[in-house]
Amino acid sequence: MNDRQLKFFEKQLVEWKNSILAEAQGTLNQLQDGPIREPDLNDRASSETDWSIELRTRDRQRKLISKIEAALRRITEGEYGYCQVTGEPISLARLRARPIATMTLEAQERHERQERVSRDD
Repeated sequence: MNDRQLKFFEKQLVEWKNSILAEAQGTLNQLQDGPIREPDLNDRASSETDWSIELRTRDRQRKLISKIEAALRRITEGEYGYCQVTGEPISLARLRARPIATMTLEAQERHERQERVSRDD
């Protein structure tokens, strides 16, 4: 992978991380505005369900940020774009679709098959 491609992915990862952090800050600001003040119990339950979904989404995105930071670290260390299992280059198409990918498509499929088999046991 050349420097221009690395810069492209680095920029994409940083923008993705900043977008997630901005959304999280918006959620935090809404939570700090105060408790849910719905007079109707059904409306309150609906609002609480919405908040629960929002908080689960933020938790998933928090985990995603750590994967983004790991990808940025791999760029710095010169390991980005190489499969952590086989050492082969990960295709640019796969990295464009999933810039945090750590395995080639074939290695990922093999990994998922093994997971499925071990889960079925």
